Amino acid sequence: MRKTVIRWLGWLAWCLPAAAQVPLPVMPWPERVEVRPGSLAIDASLSIGLFGAGAADPRVQEAARRTLARLARQTGLPIVPREAGSASNATLRIVVEQRDHRPPQRLGDDERYSLEASNAGLRLSADTPLGALRGLETLLQLIQQSSVNAPTPGFSVPFVEIRDEPRFPWRGLSLDVSRHFIPADGIKRTIDGLAAVKLNVLHWHLSDDQGFRVESKKYPRLHQFGSEGQYYTQAEIRDVVAYARARGVRVVPEFDIPGHASSWLPGYPSLGSRPGPFRVVRERGDPPGLIDPTKESTYRFLDAFLGEMAKLFPDEYFHIGGDEVNPREWSSEPRILAFIKRQRLGDARGLQAYFNRRLEQILARHGKRMVGWDEVVHPDLPKSVVIQSWRGEKSLAEAARAGYRGILSAGYYLDLMQPASQHYMVDPLKGETAALEADERKRILGGEAAMWEELATAENLDAKLWPRLAAIAERFWSPESVTDVASMYDRLEITNHWLEWLGLTPRSNLRRMRQRLAGTMPAAALDAFASVLEPVKGYERHRNGYGASMALNRLVDAIPPESDSAREFAKAVEGYLAAPNAARADALRQQLAAWLESAQQVRPVLEKNSLLTENLPLDDALVMLCRAGTEALSFQADPPPADWKPRTLAAVQDATKHYASLMIAIAPPVQKLVDAVP
Repeated sequence: MRKTVIRWLGWLAWCLPAAAQVPLPVMPWPERVEVRPGSLAIDASLSIGLFGAGAADPRVQEAARRTLARLARQTGLPIVPREAGSASNATLRIVVEQRDHRPPQRLGDDERYSLEASNAGLRLSADTPLGALRGLETLLQLIQQSSVNAPTPGFSVPFVEIRDEPRFPWRGLSLDVSRHFIPADGIKRTIDGLAAVKLNVLHWHLSDDQGFRVESKKYPRLHQFGSEGQYYTQAEIRDVVAYARARGVRVVPEFDIPGHASSWLPGYPSLGSRPGPFRVVRERGDPPGLIDPTKESTYRFLDAFLGEMAKLFPDEYFHIGGDEVNPREWSSEPRILAFIKRQRLGDARGLQAYFNRRLEQILARHGKRMVGWDEVVHPDLPKSVVIQSWRGEKSLAEAARAGYRGILSAGYYLDLMQPASQHYMVDPLKGETAALEADERKRILGGEAAMWEELATAENLDAKLWPRLAAIAERFWSPESVTDVASMYDRLEITNHWLEWLGLTPRSNLRRMRQRLAGTMPAAALDAFASVLEPVKGYERHRNGYGASMALNRLVDAIPPESDSAREFAKAVEGYLAAPNAARADALRQQLAAWLESAQQVRPVLEKNSLLTENLPLDDALVMLCRAGTEALSFQADPPPADWKPRTLAAVQDATKHYASLMIAIAPPVQKLVDAVP
């Protein structure tokens, strides 16, 4: 077993780029970078001095203290905090020109900064506290361990000059906590990650059919009957909002109405469009509920509720959802049809537009601007509403042409388990939006990744978000021209390790989950087997019945969305097929032999645990693929038996089948090896 693990780790070391090969291990990539020869050593004597009118801002002072604490954890150096601003000859001089007197952050706040590392030390300059926060994250990424062959091994920052600012002002994550509740510490950890990669909006999806997650003191039956006891108290909400602001992250709440409102109705059935009883949706097929837009009592209720929530969430934007409203429930109620006719609304879509206009007026009275999913667009809707597109660039472009500002989420759905490269190539200003006029393009504010949590829990959430979310963050922050996928993956690997230093768990929690599955058996064999697997993509697993009530405790829940080793193997196969030679063939052969050995050794582990037996067909398929790839390499010069190629291709094709919601990610490159046999 030890021999197999050594081979597998050796393969990863061969495939993954060394830090020295990456010009700067920074993500998102800055707007302008100049790297110079040399580096500045970082040791335990590092000190920070704060200067300028903005240096007194609590966010800057807290960020300076956090920087020292994170450096100590990241480097292991015994860095002792020194009183901020006390040393004019500090290693790191932070100059903040202006003090921000406004309590909440706002869309479009200045986030520019400049950072210079030289023999004279480190200098971070920003006009505002927010810019200083962004620059400190870049600095922390730049501090890397020197090569063991360096004249003075240790930690250092390369001599560099950076001028940086974001491409888009709205860069966020839409995080659903209604399907699987994420406790407040998980939200804070996510905020740490957002700030680390310069995302600036947490769009907190707090209610849906599956749960209502906020304490309401005006209407306590909302959380009492709609949350199964899992909700945030108002004190927790205030704490999270303050935590986010200290890190430069805005919190935009979403309460999804009038559809996806089942969790509102058990406590307050009079809000519903049809007679009750109502229940929170837990299983596929449970009937969802709609809020009734025809009753004045609905608007009195929402006015009081939204006023209460507006005080909890200081951001000027407030999301009302508005997506996937099924008109059949409204259309089947005679009194609602009579209201539509009396108000000359035309149909159910007109009724939703009526509801949204009333809602927009309520929010405006409470000092909020409305945000809604792209179904809310209607000729009668005020142009002050921000449109979030989940249906694609076309709906975003149509909204911009109609005069609305908008943000893109289509293409950034992390719950669909697509690779980072696929998300990375989606751009808010490409596709349909590329044809917009200049003034229309200005209405595209940016974008948000989305994590819907049918398939994620507090235990594995970090691995579902990270590191792919860092690649999306680069798309929102960096210049449009930054599109090199190979460079992205090089830096993403380093960023993933860095996020673990920050306190996120994209790797470590999955490792613990696999150890739990292995029980008393060797977990290393299961790790090696799992390294070539990926979850099925898109909505395939959702269609198999997974939802809020399912336990996510299988192997598919304990692996990342993307297999790094399979991607590197595919790259190595492409290199070999483009220019075959003995060394490349031997490296591929050794890797296939290591995977074959791990597939044989993991079998007792799979057979022993009832949660793992469903993966036995995958083990059989992996054995076949490793043998097929090895045989294909041996037949590159000598012709195979006449029936070998069609027989092997059929077997390889069979190995691409999905079992236990998993797929073998090395199947496509193995097929390329077989296809290449004469």
